[in-house]
Amino acid sequence: MNVSCVKKWLLCLLVAGVSGCAGKGEEGESPVEPEGQREIKIAASVNDLGRATDVGFEAGDAIGVFVVNYSNGSAGDLQNSGNHADNAKFSYAAGKWTPETPLFWKDDETPADFYVYYPRVTSPVVTAHVVSVQEDQSTEEAYKACDFLWGKKSGVAPTEEAVNITVNHMLSCLQVKVEPGPGFTTEELAAAEVQVKVNHVQMEAEVNLATGKLTARGGRKSVVLGKNEEFYKGLVIPQTVDECQLIEVVVNGKSYFLIQSMTFVSGKRYTSTVKVKKTSEGVNVDIGDWEDDGVDHGGVAE
Repeated sequence: MNVSCVKKWLLCLLVAGVSGCAGKGEEGESPVEPEGQREIKIAASVNDLGRATDVGFEAGDAIGVFVVNYSNGSAGDLQNSGNHADNAKFSYAAGKWTPETPLFWKDDETPADFYVYYPRVTSPVVTAHVVSVQEDQSTEEAYKACDFLWGKKSGVAPTEEAVNITVNHMLSCLQVKVEPGPGFTTEELAAAEVQVKVNHVQMEAEVNLATGKLTARGGRKSVVLGKNEEFYKGLVIPQTVDECQLIEVVVNGKSYFLIQSMTFVSGKRYTSTVKVKKTSEGVNVDIGDWEDDGVDHGGVAE
């Protein structure tokens, strides 16, 4: 055998050996956890149950998770990409969160900051993530689709346990209760066609996913609130609304307005009891107290 043949024979053996070592096990096997690394597990919960269904997360919900490692004892900055985990998808089912692709800690010592938001989108801009609310929130499905949640947990040490992260409602919730006033009976009002709107509100906002800061933007429109048991309920972008025909109650096709200014704060729920009363000119609306902010917003709509 000449030298050339010997070289070719050795090369074939080498290629065969490399191919055999490159295999990752039989088809269908679960990914093998990298040696010396622990899998990152998530347990996210909602701080305040303000969903249309008055429950927490539901099967099929998906959150986006960013993980930023510390370096030399200092926290890193959240970026669109290049973090330890970039917008990792975790889906909720059977009471737990499952990653689309398993994540692992960098090592046994390096802590990390976790950023979580809901609902997850494919390509968020971390410094200016856009959220919006629907004009028609008359169904529970539409209300839920408007909800936006965000949370952060800092300096988490590597652990075998799930990282517990509390996410908060970042929008404002407005609840309006319509009651009969003088000249109206409960039966009359119950039989009437009633619609409630909040007017002159901005419909979009930019959210910084690193800080949770939310900034309203865009033109102003009306939001139709949905009936949920005793309240008409809707989600509003946090913002200040100058004095205007803020709340509109439509009874059998006729609109009556409450003229008022209002500041909606992130994560707060505002409750208003509106009394509809008959007058010589038709129907007026009285506004009761906002229950959650401790300020008397009394007034009369004509």
